[in-house]
Amino acid sequence: MSSRCSFRLLLAFATAFASTLMTLAQTNVIDEVVWVVGDEAILRSDVERRRNEFGSSFTGNPYCVIPEQLAVQKLFLHQAVIDSVEVGEAEINQYVEQDINEKIMMAGSKEKLEEYMKMTVTAIREELYDEYKNELTARQMKQKITEDVKVNAAEVRRYFRDLPEDSLPLIPTQVEVQILVQQPRIPQEEIDRVKSLLREYAERVNSGSTSFSTLARLYSEDPGSARQGGEMPYMGRGELDPGFANVAFGMTDPKKVSKIAQSEFGYHIIQLVDKRGDKIKCRHILKRPEVAQADIDTALVRLDSIAEQIRRGRVSFEDAASVVSDDKDTRNNHGILTNTKKDTGERTTRFEMDELSALSPELARAVDGLETGEISKPITMVNSKGMTVCAIVKLKNRIKSHRANISEDFQVMKAVVERKKKEEKVLEWLKEKQKSTYIRINPDWRDCDFQYPGWLK
Repeated sequence: MSSRCSFRLLLAFATAFASTLMTLAQTNVIDEVVWVVGDEAILRSDVERRRNEFGSSFTGNPYCVIPEQLAVQKLFLHQAVIDSVEVGEAEINQYVEQDINEKIMMAGSKEKLEEYMKMTVTAIREELYDEYKNELTARQMKQKITEDVKVNAAEVRRYFRDLPEDSLPLIPTQVEVQILVQQPRIPQEEIDRVKSLLREYAERVNSGSTSFSTLARLYSEDPGSARQGGEMPYMGRGELDPGFANVAFGMTDPKKVSKIAQSEFGYHIIQLVDKRGDKIKCRHILKRPEVAQADIDTALVRLDSIAEQIRRGRVSFEDAASVVSDDKDTRNNHGILTNTKKDTGERTTRFEMDELSALSPELARAVDGLETGEISKPITMVNSKGMTVCAIVKLKNRIKSHRANISEDFQVMKAVVERKKKEEKVLEWLKEKQKSTYIRINPDWRDCDFQYPGWLK
C-alpha cells in the first residue's frame, strides 16, 4: 500500500472518529422516552449514542435494532438482580481502561479526547463503567440461563446429516506447532537491581510516604492490574503461580507489604486487601529483569546449534524439547503447543493463524513461512508470561481450509449445534419474560421487524 493511500485511509478514519465523538458530545438533543421495559426507560439519547458509537455496523434499521438490544439487556439485568448475578469490579475496570486507551489513541491525546467529548476522562470513565457493568452482567446472566445446555454426538450427526455441503462450517487453515525454548541468562546483578527497586517501593509504602496503589500505577509491569492500582480480583490458590500464592496466602495484615515473591512472571511485592473463604484479593507490583542483547545472542547461537543437530538426525525435536527446553508448559508434551479456546475452554493442538498471532506475533511469522516438518531459524519472542525468550519452532502439521466433517472437526460442529440450542433456550426464556413484564413502545417506534417477536401486546 502506498504512503499516500495509507495517509488517506488514516485521515478518513480520524475524521470519522472525530465526527462520532462530536456527535456524542452534543447536549442539545431533545430527549424522550421511546420504550419502557418494566420500570426501566429507554431514551432516544440512549439509542442515538449507541447509533453514533457503532456507525454503520448495524444490520437493519438502527431505530429498531438498538432499542430492542437495550430492552433485551434490561430483561437480563432484571433477572440478574433476582438471581444475585454480579460481575467483579476488576473485570469491569479492565474493559473500561482498554476502551479509554483505544479512544485516546484514536483521538491523538487525552486532551483531544476530552475536547471532542466535552467531558473529562474521569467522567468518560464513569459513564463507560456503567455501560460495561450492564453489558457484562447481562452476558453472565445469559450464560447462566444456558449453562445446562448439553449436546451429544447423536445430536451433532443428526443436525448435519441432511445439510448440503456448502452449508457446512468453513474451517480456516490450522497449524500444529512444536516449540523449544531457551531463557536467556539473567545476571545476578540485574536480579539484585530489580529486588532493590521493589524493596524501595515497600519502604515507601511502609513509611506512609506513598500508597501502594500509586506505586503500582506508576511502576508495575503487569498492565492488567497496574491500571487498577495493582488490585487483582478474588482468586484461589490454584489460580495463582505457586511462588506468588505461597507469599500472598501467608499474609494476614493489610497494612504490611510482603517480602519479595518470585514467579514465572518476574518478581513481586504484594499487599493484602481481603480474604473471603478460600479466595484472596490483593494488590501487587510486578517488575521483570531486563535481558541484555548479549545474553539473547548467546541463547540464539545455542538454539541454532540444537536446530542443526535435529536437522542432521542426531536427535529428534521431541527428545530435544523434552530435555533442554525451558518452557515447562510444552517440555513434558514433546514441545507441542496447546490452544485453549476462550469461548469453550476446549484444549486442542490446532491453531488458526490469527490465534497463533495473538499468542505471539513473532511465533506466527516464523510458522507462516515453514513447510510441514521444517524447523525455523532461532527467534526472539515474548512468551505468555511476558518474559523475553528465544525459541526454535517446528511446523508439525498444516491443515488446509476445508468444509467441516465429523471425523476431523467434531468439536467445531458440536459448538455450532450447542450454540443453536443455547439460542433456542434464550428465545424461550425471553418469550416468558416478555409475557410477564410491562412493556410500552412509543407508536413511532413500533413499525419494526423485531428479532424477538412479543414486544407488542
